[in-house]
Amino acid sequence: MAPKLEIRRSPGAALLYGTPIGLLGGLIGLGGAEFRLPVLAGVFRYPARRAVALNLAISLITVVSALLIRGGTLSFAPLLGLLPVVLAMIAGAVSAAYVGTALVHRVSERLLERVILVFLVVIGSALIVEAFLPQDVPGLLPGALPVRIVAAVVFGLGIGLVNSLLGVAGGELIIPTLVFAFGAGIKTAGTASLLISLPTVAVGVLRHLRLGSFTDRSDLTQTVAPMGIGSVIGAVAGGLFVGVVSAAVLKFVLGVILIVSAVRIFHG
Repeated sequence: MAPKLEIRRSPGAALLYGTPIGLLGGLIGLGGAEFRLPVLAGVFRYPARRAVALNLAISLITVVSALLIRGGTLSFAPLLGLLPVVLAMIAGAVSAAYVGTALVHRVSERLLERVILVFLVVIGSALIVEAFLPQDVPGLLPGALPVRIVAAVVFGLGIGLVNSLLGVAGGELIIPTLVFAFGAGIKTAGTASLLISLPTVAVGVLRHLRLGSFTDRSDLTQTVAPMGIGSVIGAVAGGLFVGVVSAAVLKFVLGVILIVSAVRIFHG
């Protein structure tokens, strides 16, 4: 059995899995971390706690790369009006990520698996629902700045908790929140999502590092680095083919796949 596990965790396998996941993420505007987690836990057979930590490290690579690529092609000027909301969401998300990472190390593997299952099913369901929603909608929250800041902190707390428990950058939650709650344009929301995700993911990675999640360096070289590279390559390719495939159809199909794979891996 041991040799088989080594083959499954080889850098080549990590690169091969990371690239199509990044491609799909690029096509629908996400980092793909929610789809990497079932691979890390199901295919590579990492325990849930280790899979979450490694997923977070890979998410950091993809977020930094996506922000650099996006910064070279899009202007950050449209973000100025959304800046108070972005900063408030960062404050909430970073705080929750700091606490949530410690929580991951305190709960049992079995309980963590159940929590992951619930969150993945919810995210999969959200993707299916989003497939049928319009892209341009007015914000649901009033324009009063104090209300928007308080709401942004609350949303940030929830996003940071999911970030720490699943090891995801959180774009699948941040982007719909910015679009439907605050009325941000989809491209502006995508850039803002990366800015919110970066400090949140970084705090989570540092916390996992201090709690001893990355003591096995082979995980970083055999899984994190190649899967991160594959995710970036796939995301760039996906961005080039955005207009070819319907994002709505992809969200529906991938939402179903995510729910099925999560149930198969974490339910039992």
